[in-house]
Amino acid sequence: MHKGFGLARLDIYQRFETFATMARKTLLEYSRYPVAFAALFAQIFLIILLFVLTTVAFAGPPGDPKTQEKISSFAGAMAYGFVVNIILSFTLWEIGFSIREEQVRGTIESLYLSPANKFSNLVSRIFAVLSITLLMCIGGLALVSAVAGGLPVNHVGLGLLSLLLTTSGFLGLGFIFAGITIKLKETAQLLVNGLQFFFMIFSAMFFPFSALRSVSPAIVTYVSGALPVSYCVDLFRSSLLGSAEPELATWWVEWVIVILFGVLSPVVGYWIYHRIERRARTEGSLGEY
Repeated sequence: MHKGFGLARLDIYQRFETFATMARKTLLEYSRYPVAFAALFAQIFLIILLFVLTTVAFAGPPGDPKTQEKISSFAGAMAYGFVVNIILSFTLWEIGFSIREEQVRGTIESLYLSPANKFSNLVSRIFAVLSITLLMCIGGLALVSAVAGGLPVNHVGLGLLSLLLTTSGFLGLGFIFAGITIKLKETAQLLVNGLQFFFMIFSAMFFPFSALRSVSPAIVTYVSGALPVSYCVDLFRSSLLGSAEPELATWWVEWVIVILFGVLSPVVGYWIYHRIERRARTEGSLGEY
């Protein structure tokens, strides 16, 4: 019998059981609000159509081979950046701000005082949503391909590997934001919206970095170049587009950055979250909202 947890199990099976139960809970919550879920799908596809149709309208004279090449290239840059953007958005919201929802419901204290594994609890929130995100990504890419007349697809294996590492790195950002949510509470909603727009612009998720460089080379050098997320976007996009070289750095430099981001970010992020959560439990402010 454990001194602190009594007859509760703390083995690896309990961790997977917690993960599966919380993932099932998240999917059940989504199934209770089908209209909101359908609206989310519609909103994402409308945003994609806005970008793609604008590209088609201003790409050049119809029927010109250069026009079609320009449309496919820009649509590919936008579509593949969209995949990274939607994973980042869901990670911040589902891992980070879902902690806020637990506070409002009054269930966070009982959940965090139970012997259920906290890491499994956090990761399960995004794992369940990633299955939904996969459907959105496939639908979004199919829509862009249909409107733009096809997308360039190269080095699929390398692209998926970079996306896997990117998703792992985003988990760390979600852990950090979950800890910040415990401290800031409702104000954290403004922060997550601000972060989404910040990464959307300075990590060039919906346009090439060359477009951002044309505005000011200093932005790419000193802002985009300092963000690991930018290298994740560039590596994933350049791999699938079949570019000779990525826009921000050489292939091996970007691979090193993305691998380090994917490995270190979850560890550091969860460590930060654990410290904030432990302090909130000590101060008795964990359930305050």
